[in-house]
Order: sequence, then C-alpha cells, then structure tokens
Amino acid sequence: MALRSAFRPRVPAAPVLQHVRAFSNVSDTLINIPKAKLAPPPDFGQLNPPPRLMLGPGPSNAWPRVYTAMATPMVGHMDAHFIKLMEEAKDMLRYTWQTSNMFTIPVSGTGSAAWEAAHANLTEYGDVTLCAVNGYFGERAVDMSSRYTNNVVRIDRPWGEVFSLAEIREAFAKYKPQIFWIAHAETSTGACQPLEGIAALCKEYDCLLMADTVTSIGGVPLFIDDWGVDAAYAGGQKALGIPPGMAPLTFGERALEKMRRRKEPVKNWYLDMNMIIKYMVADGSGAPRSYHHTAPVSMLYAFREGLKILNEEGLENSWKRHRETGEFFWEGLKELGLEPHVAHENRLPTLTTVKIPEGVDGKAVVKHCLDHYNIEIAGGLGALAGVVWRIGFMGYNSKKENVLLLCAAFKSALKAQGKYPLPRAK
Repeated sequence: MALRSAFRPRVPAAPVLQHVRAFSNVSDTLINIPKAKLAPPPDFGQLNPPPRLMLGPGPSNAWPRVYTAMATPMVGHMDAHFIKLMEEAKDMLRYTWQTSNMFTIPVSGTGSAAWEAAHANLTEYGDVTLCAVNGYFGERAVDMSSRYTNNVVRIDRPWGEVFSLAEIREAFAKYKPQIFWIAHAETSTGACQPLEGIAALCKEYDCLLMADTVTSIGGVPLFIDDWGVDAAYAGGQKALGIPPGMAPLTFGERALEKMRRRKEPVKNWYLDMNMIIKYMVADGSGAPRSYHHTAPVSMLYAFREGLKILNEEGLENSWKRHRETGEFFWEGLKELGLEPHVAHENRLPTLTTVKIPEGVDGKAVVKHCLDHYNIEIAGGLGALAGVVWRIGFMGYNSKKENVLLLCAAFKSALKAQGKYPLPRAK
C-alpha cells in the first residue's frame, strides 16, 4: 500500500486528452511497422523461484528490507537524490571496511568486477605481480593478473593453510614485486589469512598490498587502514546480505598515485577508475559529476540498505554474531562426526569447508539437502572438488536456527546412504 500511494502517475485532464485526439489522426497506412520474423517464445508463466535457504559459499539470502528497497521507484543515476544515496553508501562502506580512503565506492558489477578493476587500474605491462596461492581464487588471481602484465609470480601453500610473514618476506626478496595479491578470506577453503605486518614489508619494497575480502567483509574483523591495505575489493552477496550486482572497492593514496602515474590508459574501459572517479567522487570545485555509465539504480538501493542494516547492528555485533554462529556450527559438526578442513585458528566463521567422510557420496548429500530441505550447499572447487563441502552462514543467514536445520539435513542425508552414525570427530 505504501508503494502504491507513493507513486501516482499524473493523468492529463479530459480537455487535454481531447486536444491530443484532435491532432493524433495519423493514418495507420503511414506507419509501416515490419512484422517480427521469429515467433514469440511460449508463455513461461509468472516468476516463482523456489524458497531456497542458501547456505553455500554465496550468494546468501538477502535481508528482507533489502528486497523492499529494490522494489522502490527508481530515479536517474545523475539525479541529485541518487548522488546523495550513493554518498551515504560510501560513508557506510568506509565504516564497514574501517577505512578513511576517499576512493571507497560500489562498482557496478559483481565482486569479480571490483577484483578486475583493482588489477586493471593498478597493473601496467611489465609490473611484477606476486600472488599468494592457497586456494582456487589464488589460481584465479594468477590468471587475472596475467591479462595485464607479463610478469606474474607466485608462492604456494596447501589449500586450507595460510602464509607466514617469513614466507612472504622470502618471496619479496626473491621477486621484488610491484603488487602483492593475497586473499584475506579464501572462499574456496574457508581459511582466514592474517594481514598484520605485510604492509610494512610492502612499503619496504615499494609494493602495493591488494587484498581479497569478499567473504570477510562485514562478518570478520577487518581493518583496512590499520593493516595498511592499499587496495581491496569485496562482494555484497555474502556477509552483507545484499544480492550480487554491486561490489565494494577501495584504493588508498598509494594505489591512487600509482593509478595516476600510468604511462598507458587502463586496458578496460568500463572499469577505468580514472574515468569513474569523476562520477563517483566530487572534486570540490562545484563542477557536476561526469557521466561514465548508467549506474544500476535499484542495486544501489539494495547496497545502501544492506550497509544501513549493518550500521544499525554495529560492526562489532556483526562480527560477534558470525563468530558465535560459526562456533555453534563447528560444535554441531562434532556431534555428527564431521570435521572442518581448516585448523580452528585459521578458520573463517562465515564459511566452513567440511571434509567429506570416506565412503560418503558428497554430491548426493548436496542433492539431498536441496531436494528434501530446500537448502543449498556446495561442493569443493579445484583441488578440493569431491574432498569438502562448502557451507556459509553469512549475513541474514547467520543464525543458530539455520545451523540446527542444516545439521538435521546432514543427518538425514547420511542416514539415506547408510552412513550415520559416523565415528565422533575429535
């Protein structure tokens, strides 16, 4: 009812309509509209997706208020009201990331778009990019970096483990990189990488620190400024409880300076932040914002609303809620005889990789949860395919009642294979 009353189209008065009819007498024969050559598709019916509980690695279910925000009437992307909403979202994003970076923005696209924007804008051909690979997304970082430079090097750890500062220092001494990429939260393994101390090393070697925070933002303690992260990106569809479609990106002053000093244009027009900054950031002169592309208006509404919900809860409370839910899940796994893949001290509370017991059909468990409980979980990626399940309790879904429901679904799925009870995990 509120939406209906808020939007009342202005209908012209009867005399005006009569006037329109008076001069709208163009003959149909003068309007030659060609016939479509392809027949229309069948009637697919009204949109009616199943009510999934999305407990995989993402996306997670969005906050109900976020869905409501997306349904509100649009304004133009150059409208002063839209610019105001965007500035509010940027302020709340700075709080979420614990940064004062001026260039902290929502990118029009998914988390991968923000990721590509970071590489495209901060890498020039010939730069040495060092990637810390301990999971599937480390492999992707190598691939993505190689699109922008001919000099990509790597250090590796087993999937699910984290890097020591000594290992990183040794690699810096060997390769002398201009950019160091590392995942704060490796979504394929559920490992959380400590970032403290890396920034000092980066400054010693005049190197930028780029961090993947897709699965940590909003759900895990994260301090961009205190940890000296020069560039970071994330996704909204996990602990922020926002549908995919707009992605956080932040550049510190060292990153912005490297971007300004580029010898060649950014190799990606759509994600050229030298152009987008003229739309996203006021220059203080009073000049109007420069048009670059049509921003996804309804997605900005969703993005802002998700951050507003986090603001209301408080960052520390969100971190605490995610941690408590994670610990509760790990205890539930013990009761079932299941075991996490990552050591407790390096484990993400937002996303857990669970070892598939010997003799259990992992894909059948995923299917059972979906078919019988409407719960979506996922299997492993890359080297962990068929080895683990990936389970996420993030954002709106980070609740103990969801843990109990999933544990019941697991028990049922294992019983269906004659594999329950399992030996109790240590």
